[in-house]
Amino acid sequence: MDVRRADERYPGGDPATGIASRHAFSFGPHYDPDNLRFGALLACNEEHLAPGTGFDEHPHSHTEIVTWVVEGELTHRDSTGHETLVRPGDVQRLSSAGGVRHVERNDAAVPLTFVQMWLAPLDPGGDPSYEIVRGIADSTPYALPQAGAMLHVRRLTPGERTAVPDGAYLYVHVVRGEVTLGGETLGAGDAARITDAEALDAVAVTRAEVLVWEMAGQ
Repeated sequence: MDVRRADERYPGGDPATGIASRHAFSFGPHYDPDNLRFGALLACNEEHLAPGTGFDEHPHSHTEIVTWVVEGELTHRDSTGHETLVRPGDVQRLSSAGGVRHVERNDAAVPLTFVQMWLAPLDPGGDPSYEIVRGIADSTPYALPQAGAMLHVRRLTPGERTAVPDGAYLYVHVVRGEVTLGGETLGAGDAARITDAEALDAVAVTRAEVLVWEMAGQ
């Protein structure tokens, strides 16, 4: 298990304009050849947008983009004609495939925080596609067969214990609160990269929300 702390993330965005980003993996000017990906996961970005700010239209290709809103409301528009408001508890997926363009904005009057995760598809190319699942439950993992991956959401009360899936690659990201995992205490923004996971439990120290990616071997 390799634990990466929130303060180790690479800073990004443009704080002067109300956009602050924190990148878990090699990104843009923060190139690190030893931190390019983990399993299928290419990026896990924490994004903070002030009211009225956002990312103007920009392209993606050959990437599965999964978004989880922590606080606020995200306005999404893409070149395939989708325009959606994404709220806490929703899972949004944009398969960029051979190429797609999108806009991400905070059009609300309150700050927006979201976590965006990029995964490598098993078969690059093809046509873009889009999906949003409203109010996903803890007991219903979100399957991403395009990347050989499964997203599990865990919302825990203090002292509650939950099993972490066994798997070749597991990425555990703490959205909020504090949990213990494998003898380590993880706080908000911390993450654990686990290979060959077996019989691991996460235990909530406080109320907590955790995202767990279960990925096949690459």
